[in-house]
Amino acid sequence: MPFVAIAYLIFLAAPILLLFVGSFGEVWSGTLLPSGFTWRWYQEVAGDPSFRRAFTTSLKIVATTCLLNILIGLPLAYAIHAGARGGVRLAARIVTLMPIAVPELVLAFGFILVFSSDALPWLGSFWLLAAGHLVLTLPYTVTALVADMDQLGLAEYEHAAATLGASFPARIWDVTLPQLHTSLLSCMLTVAALSIGEFQLSNLVSGFLSRTYPVVLLQAFYGATGFACAATVVLLGLAMIASLTSGLTARVTGRRKVGAGA
Repeated sequence: MPFVAIAYLIFLAAPILLLFVGSFGEVWSGTLLPSGFTWRWYQEVAGDPSFRRAFTTSLKIVATTCLLNILIGLPLAYAIHAGARGGVRLAARIVTLMPIAVPELVLAFGFILVFSSDALPWLGSFWLLAAGHLVLTLPYTVTALVADMDQLGLAEYEHAAATLGASFPARIWDVTLPQLHTSLLSCMLTVAALSIGEFQLSNLVSGFLSRTYPVVLLQAFYGATGFACAATVVLLGLAMIASLTSGLTARVTGRRKVGAGA
């Protein structure tokens, strides 16, 4: 069994390692490994106007998606935690998780059908793309926040604040948000990691001026291999940074839960 696990990990890591090696190779054609060493591919990626514009668009989409997740996901999670009980709570959770169960291509074709009409001619716009990313990432935010609210015993803290005369806005500002700030940070980092690498919906919904980095990255594989590898490594680096930071934040949140439970 250990041999199978090691072989599986090597199988998963090998393509990523080859991409990293290929991004520094001068020539890579018909061989297992590239020949030569160069920084030229990263310089070309940094100097390419389409990649710079797509990189900026991706960062804007990520920031907008995170902000919308906070503005919509936090109140929705709080409503499910505080108000929903029994079957209503279960139904709300199922509806929230539906975007994960539905394939992204189905969601994308639905966006195309609805938002390419004369009444709603928004296909290809920045805000429609951000809305698509919101639909895909909101379930992760709501699910994580509801679980954290339950684990932290948020209702007990708010009840104690209410008995001391705190109003609802005061309880939200002084009790709820301070308890959830680490959970929110972890959720936003997860959302950023998902949004920065999202391709299927973005490829079908984005317009020419709103193409994200993964969409433009597809075109790189029709050119030089080293250029495509370097462009892919940049995307992998961003996603890994967000994922690792999210994991570290989740560990801190887990320790807080254990402390709260004790």
